[in-house]
Amino acid sequence: MRTEPNLTRLDRLFARLDREPERPAGLEVPRMSPHRIVLFGSTLVFYLLIVVAVINTSWLVRLDWQLMFFRPYQQWPEVHAFIDYYVVLGQRGPTAVMVAAWLGWRSWRQHTLRPLLMLGTSLLLLNVTVGAAKLSMGREGPHYATSIGSNEMWLTGDIFPSGHTANAVVTWGILAYLASTARTRRHLSALSAVVSLGVGLSTVYLGTHWLSDVLLGWAAGLLILLALPWFEPLVTRVEAWILAKLDRYLPGLRGRIPAPAPADGPPLFPQPVPGTEDDVPVREPVGAARSGRTPTHFSTQRYTVRSERSPVTPTGSRRPAHGDSATRTARSTPAHPVAGG
Repeated sequence: MRTEPNLTRLDRLFARLDREPERPAGLEVPRMSPHRIVLFGSTLVFYLLIVVAVINTSWLVRLDWQLMFFRPYQQWPEVHAFIDYYVVLGQRGPTAVMVAAWLGWRSWRQHTLRPLLMLGTSLLLLNVTVGAAKLSMGREGPHYATSIGSNEMWLTGDIFPSGHTANAVVTWGILAYLASTARTRRHLSALSAVVSLGVGLSTVYLGTHWLSDVLLGWAAGLLILLALPWFEPLVTRVEAWILAKLDRYLPGLRGRIPAPAPADGPPLFPQPVPGTEDDVPVREPVGAARSGRTPTHFSTQRYTVRSERSPVTPTGSRRPAHGDSATRTARSTPAHPVAGG
């Protein structure tokens, strides 16, 4: 019969929050495979084609203006309140805090700083690449457009590519990148793709971005995720350096407290020698330190544990003596046998 306790949801939650004894050895680190290199090159070509199409005021710019005049927020006003909240999933501040909290717990549980370091690396690449593209091309948004049909480039804007879209791709895609198994990575990749797609279309609905801004934001975020394996060796060296510093200056943070160095002279708390009487714990009365004399009701001989005692077999019956036992026996036995059947 099984005697395991029935764990509640709260018990399973706290068991999940417990730290693993050591860093898992089977964590799969993505590498720059030929398949990933092909995807990276294809995405980079797509990125450049969008930039060229917008600069040359091609059909993509005309589609931008058509969607702007369509004004989706006026066509479907009933979903405007939901879109206002949903688009927050692409804002860098709230999403970075949520994902950093999750990856911080994973770092603590798995005894590794790689999740947090990879998140920091991806956000740094996002700020540098997307920020540089925004400032260099200076495109104005739909609400600030000056000439109908123009590409609105080289002005004072900073919306090309879409930062909301690129941030959604990177922030939620890093969860799929750091997944422990291939199955989890596939599920999280599909989920992050749906979230980032919704965030990009939400900005088009609200009129804060052109459609071409969203397309370039998707490409910019995907380029960062595909390029992360190139930064894995650097992250590994940084992690080793940080952990070495923690072991040197703050050893308690990693759960390893070094043993104190032996001092000169006899130790303050001598260790008992196994197999001797010193190995047996000494039990002293509570009031011994005050009175200075041993109370008479405490025995001075060494206490023996149960395994050291000689077994004692009781003799006779364990039933207590009964006064009328003989009388009850006499009553129960008939004087003459009963004849017949």
